[in-house]
Amino acid sequence: MGAVEYVASRRPFVVRRRVRWGECDPAGVVYTGRFTDYLLSAVMLFMDDLMGGPSEQYRAAHGIQTPCKGMSLMFQSALWPADVFEMHVRVGEIRSSSFDLLVTAAKPDGTPVFEGKFSPICIPAAERRSIPIPPDLKSRLEAAERA
Repeated sequence: MGAVEYVASRRPFVVRRRVRWGECDPAGVVYTGRFTDYLLSAVMLFMDDLMGGPSEQYRAAHGIQTPCKGMSLMFQSALWPADVFEMHVRVGEIRSSSFDLLVTAAKPDGTPVFEGKFSPICIPAAERRSIPIPPDLKSRLEAAERA
């Protein structure tokens, strides 16, 4: 059946995923909470690509963390075992300390699955206060936003 999840395209950034049986309830529908996992996985793959490698290494080298400030999901259709869908990730609004990553998911036939927004905030690695987005990260986000 192939990989469960992989980066199908870098520009635009697209993650292709296949639903596994264990992600579904006894009726065969994907558990609602799994959609959060799908969104977060696509966001992490995007951040790894944006930062040129494991995002954990980039954040450690820059002395920052990027925890979630906010997240939202709008469900548009159900998923079933073995369904394949694609998540398109793009940069949304870039603010002084935080930014938005927008995820739109659809089946290969174009049927919308969900729309989501993940909003990380920059903080120093050893503290819990917001700081401005580091210049290097901000320039990477702006380049991705234009792409």
